[in-house]
Amino acid sequence: MGGFSAASAAERCAVGIHTSPSSPVSHPRSRRQQQPAPPVRRRRLAAPLAVSRRSLLVPHAVAASTDRASPEAVGRFNLESNSELQVTVNAAPQGAIAEINFEATNTSGSLVLHWGALRPDRGEWLLPSRRPDGTTTFKNQALRTPFVKSGDNSTLRVEIDDPAVQAIEFLLFDEARNKWFKNNGQNFLIQLPTSRNQGQGASGATAVPEDLVQIQSYLRWERNGKQSYTSDQEKVEYEAARAELTEELNRGVPLEKLRARLTETPESSERDAPASKTTATKELEKRASKQEKKKKKYSVERIQRKNRDITQLLNKHKPGVTKEQVQAAPKQPTVLDLFTKSLQEGDDCDVLSRKLFKIGDKEILAIATKALGKTRVHLATNDAEPLILHWALAKKAGEWEAPPSSIAPSGSTLLDKACETSFVESELDGLQYQVVEIELDDDGYKGMPFVLRHGETWIKNNDSDFYLDFKTKVTKKAKDTGDAGKGTAKAFLERIADLEEDAQRSFMHRFNIAADLVDQARDAGLLGIVGLFVWIRFMSTRQLIWNKNYNVKPREISKAQDRFTDDLENMYKSYPQYREILRMILSAVGRGGEGDVGQRIRDEILVIQRNNDCKGGMMEEWHQKLHNNTSPDDVVICQAIIDYIKSDFDISVYWDTLNKNGINKERLLSYDRAIHSEPKFRSDQKEGLLRDLGNYMRSLKAVHSGADLESAIATCMGYKSEGEGFMVGVQINPVKGLSSGFPELLQFVLDHVEDKSAEPLLEGLLEARVELRPLLIESSERLKDLIFLDIALDSTFRTAVERSYEELNDAAPEKIMYFIGLVLENLALSTDDNEDILYCLKGWNQAMEMVKQKDDQWALYAKACLDRTRLALASKGEQYYNMMQPSAEYLGSLLNVDEWAVDIFTEEIIRGGSAATLSALLNRFDPVLRNVAHLGSWQVISPVEVTGYVVVVDKLLSVQNKSYDKPTILMAKSVKGEEEIPDGVVGVITPDMPDVLSHVSVRARNCKVLFATCFDPNTLSELQGHEGKVFSFKTTSADVTYREITESELMQSSSANAQAGEAIASLSLVKKKFLGKYAISAEDFTEEMVGAKSRNIAYLKGKVPSWVGIPTSVAIPFGTFEKVLSDDTNKEVAQNIQMLKGRLAQDDFSALGEMRKTVLDLTAPTQLVTELKEKMLSSGMPWPGDESDQRWEQAWMAIKKVWASKWNERAYFSTRKVKLDHDYLSMSVLVQEIVNADYAFVIHTTNPSSGDSSEIYAEVVKGLGETLVGAYPGRAMSFVCKKDDLDSPKVLGYPSKPIGLFIKRSIIFRSDSNGEDLEGYAGAGLYDSVPMDEEDQVVLDYTTDALITDSGFRSSILSSIARAGHAIEELYGSPQDVEGVVKDGKIYVVQTRPQM
Repeated sequence: MGGFSAASAAERCAVGIHTSPSSPVSHPRSRRQQQPAPPVRRRRLAAPLAVSRRSLLVPHAVAASTDRASPEAVGRFNLESNSELQVTVNAAPQGAIAEINFEATNTSGSLVLHWGALRPDRGEWLLPSRRPDGTTTFKNQALRTPFVKSGDNSTLRVEIDDPAVQAIEFLLFDEARNKWFKNNGQNFLIQLPTSRNQGQGASGATAVPEDLVQIQSYLRWERNGKQSYTSDQEKVEYEAARAELTEELNRGVPLEKLRARLTETPESSERDAPASKTTATKELEKRASKQEKKKKKYSVERIQRKNRDITQLLNKHKPGVTKEQVQAAPKQPTVLDLFTKSLQEGDDCDVLSRKLFKIGDKEILAIATKALGKTRVHLATNDAEPLILHWALAKKAGEWEAPPSSIAPSGSTLLDKACETSFVESELDGLQYQVVEIELDDDGYKGMPFVLRHGETWIKNNDSDFYLDFKTKVTKKAKDTGDAGKGTAKAFLERIADLEEDAQRSFMHRFNIAADLVDQARDAGLLGIVGLFVWIRFMSTRQLIWNKNYNVKPREISKAQDRFTDDLENMYKSYPQYREILRMILSAVGRGGEGDVGQRIRDEILVIQRNNDCKGGMMEEWHQKLHNNTSPDDVVICQAIIDYIKSDFDISVYWDTLNKNGINKERLLSYDRAIHSEPKFRSDQKEGLLRDLGNYMRSLKAVHSGADLESAIATCMGYKSEGEGFMVGVQINPVKGLSSGFPELLQFVLDHVEDKSAEPLLEGLLEARVELRPLLIESSERLKDLIFLDIALDSTFRTAVERSYEELNDAAPEKIMYFIGLVLENLALSTDDNEDILYCLKGWNQAMEMVKQKDDQWALYAKACLDRTRLALASKGEQYYNMMQPSAEYLGSLLNVDEWAVDIFTEEIIRGGSAATLSALLNRFDPVLRNVAHLGSWQVISPVEVTGYVVVVDKLLSVQNKSYDKPTILMAKSVKGEEEIPDGVVGVITPDMPDVLSHVSVRARNCKVLFATCFDPNTLSELQGHEGKVFSFKTTSADVTYREITESELMQSSSANAQAGEAIASLSLVKKKFLGKYAISAEDFTEEMVGAKSRNIAYLKGKVPSWVGIPTSVAIPFGTFEKVLSDDTNKEVAQNIQMLKGRLAQDDFSALGEMRKTVLDLTAPTQLVTELKEKMLSSGMPWPGDESDQRWEQAWMAIKKVWASKWNERAYFSTRKVKLDHDYLSMSVLVQEIVNADYAFVIHTTNPSSGDSSEIYAEVVKGLGETLVGAYPGRAMSFVCKKDDLDSPKVLGYPSKPIGLFIKRSIIFRSDSNGEDLEGYAGAGLYDSVPMDEEDQVVLDYTTDALITDSGFRSSILSSIARAGHAIEELYGSPQDVEGVVKDGKIYVVQTRPQM
């Protein structure tokens, strides 16, 4: 920054203190043994007046003592949770000794002060000669003085006798613990009283008030034309101003008169308001006012975050993909589309290359094909004007060679270096076009250059020849296969591919094409926006060509960029459901801007070369590259040069910066204006180059970077740079509508952006993002600038969190939870549909509150929060993958993008976001929580001792129908809860968390299969690494041990495995008949009419305690489905089902889905409707048909879905496994009125994990029970209760399920087959229960749920559930599996069965 800054002067004269730039951050060097080398002061204190380059908004000053005029100044700093440092400075008369007293509380006896003094005339630390006893010198760069231990505290006194010393700077080092103490990541800075050193100028004879020296220095700068000064020149100018004023005072000019002249105030009274003010004074007062505001708000090195309701951050814009969008309205094929299709449909026709060129508003298509051993070139155009093709062949780039006469089409004219052939008119489907076809006889040709002629007018490819490359690597056969492009906006991606050739000419062309495509992307829906993002992302990661020898001005690139981002901004305003993806596109594109903002890139490099005498070599090559076509690579190149200069011209540093950012020597040589040379400068050029390149970096980032914090802030806050190098002459006005304290908040962020202790910075960044959010939602003026600012704040946040990992290594759980909360909030601010994330955040906040209240359940509750947060991240990752990866794969195939870049496309998007940062924090915290909550690394769901071969699979679902021919232990990465255990499997280990009472859990216990969840990723990784080896597993109720064994040991232990994983002995079913009734009441529930589910519910009626409710029930009995199917109205359906059964008999399992669809075509006989209505009404249940015919149709559809579930895959393969005759399986339907539940539960009256019959185990979910028994992610609340102490339930785990199901008053139709409760076979849950109305899915907020927050209410509900289970077990005299709900505190049991 050039010149004397009025901002800096304002800080000094207005506040009346000496200030310095920001305190330096400590950067420990290489270690000797265990002691890190400390930081050394390397920046100037008070003499330089230039404001820190980050001070774009409010001048920055280091806070000095609270009252400079007082005899004593006090500083107080927190060191650790129970330790602080107090510093007092004793005032002294001018020239006398100043005393600085240090007292550190609750410290060890090995504390050392690592320090130095600061003077305005020195850039390094001064090492005073007056030193306390025991002081040593460290590398001649710092002093080290030991504290004196006194009780629990340590004290030290330092005396300073040099009146020129204005401050001391220091750190503390605990030698015994090898630990440094810093001031929020910075050095501590204590300023000395001004009475000691005021007036110590050039002569030292007369004291000149500092505020007057500053005004005088500002006036000198104005008189000298506001020149750009180096730091040394600033110091000289400042002291020259002091010398001028000192000379006047020595001549006898009164101080009062001198002050009056400089500030233009009357001599009689300095306190009177001035009649007029100089420019300097006005500017100083304006800046001083800002500084005072900043001091009041940020007098501590931490902002005070506003108390807000977290739900104010709620976004519920779900970017769903509809079927209509996937099959986006097909565009009418053009004649060129039809022409392409006609070629591709030819026998054995391979497309070698295909290029589409634009000629005005028309197009010309060039295709090279190979069919039947012949290579042909086809050129077709929709231009109706008569055209002549002027063409040649090429065996190397740039060559024009006339073709042999033997291959020239009839009527062609051979020239010296070319051939001319007229286009021939043709027609396809009534559409006219012109075509030329050429058959080649030599495979040695590389391509075909050509131009077009219409009369005497030549038509070229934007001033270049057209060129068709015959040898282009083609993977586009995928374009024509059935599955290619599935799950994408296929037609839109193909349009992008057609335009890529033109887009490669320059960034200007690419961004203009992108702007043209925005409307098409929007019309294609979400997948169109995703396709546009994938294309731009491929570009930004250098997978696509940036420039092909096309000279374009930076301002033209910037203008095209601006046009594209303006279109994205308009879509952002109108389509909130796409904002998350649009932010990603904007971040990849950069800001752009019309006019001088872009042209500065071109102009300023010339100024840098001229001012610093570096007009040749690498700088000239870079200048030519910039002149020809600037790109985001230039930001990296500029940074590499800066790093090289800062390292005292170490060329390895230059290459290191380039390589870390993806630029190698080959890439530098690949530019149209190649960079061959390495930078090489003289030492006398160093300071000027660092200054000018630092300014130039801002110009580059302003155009190319979407996430550069300083340029984003400057753009929103406004700037007009006149006396500075940064974008001289460019004026940007502030964005309107920002809150009054927003500039100070952003300045706080800039002042702390490099702090090693990231917590205050993270808080500031989040506060800024939250303050910005209303403007982003309200589509305010200059929305694009605000979006780029938000992107920059988000990016800075992620970087700061990653930097803070080391800080969290030994942090207390509360601090880690606080960081997790911060990262969750940041993620929520960047997510379109963030309801689940916000409720996760509320859960973490509640967990922290439980810690404060010393609630012994905090770790168990926090573990549930962690599990839910992981589920939210997994769901987000899956959403991204399903949304983006198909487009990346299809467009990547069309554009020949490197396969590795396509494969990791979505993975890299996720890694670059807050989700990856959050996942890393959760992984750190999980073992901490499990340890505190005494959870261990395993949850054993089915405790069985097994031996077998380790096999790794992604999903249990994908292998559930497989049979293994040897005992197998599956390492399944995903288990949802509804799967079957495959034949031959003796154990399943998974990181997933299915409920203990889920279908797969019950099936594992039933089949004597080991089933356990492993929470330790290292253990899982170890086991997966042993794939194919033989292992033995042993379990307890809470732990698993394992070891590798030999195959001979496996044979010896095979008897122990005999039953595990083997199919249950075949069972038989009795075929049920229709007994003449379509519907029956509960008193008619017999074994011949209904299944055990209906009979048990009827048996409970009147026998359970009165406080347990039993819902009223009727049933559609066995045989009804077959009776309906035989009705004449359903003859066609019956025929189709018979045909599908035949396919099933041939093991064509695709028939299962068709079978279920066919059942839904059944028509209800009139008699069924009549009888069911009569039974429901007589039992006191509402009849759906009384509301409307449509309501009855809903009920009838639900009944059919229950019948159809006989053919769901899980049930079919389960019955097949135990050799049940599927034709003999009959389905009755239990009809009940739904209880609109607050909670649902499942009870096992014998603990299934331990087998303890004295202990009840139960799981509870909020809402309906389908989330518990179905494959809904997350865990239910689980508890155990001793049967001899039913008033003392013990919670084992809090809920982590994100979704609850709720429904209004309705009817549910429950499956009740004759194959569910057979002895030795747990068939329960195989078939579907279907409510008449669709349930509402509600994202759950457990922080408002009394079952979680009210221990008394929780104990009461859980005890009641346990009592109900115990009562039913007593009634049957055997362990029971009970399902029920809780409504307004009352327990309802909806079914019971023997526990398997």
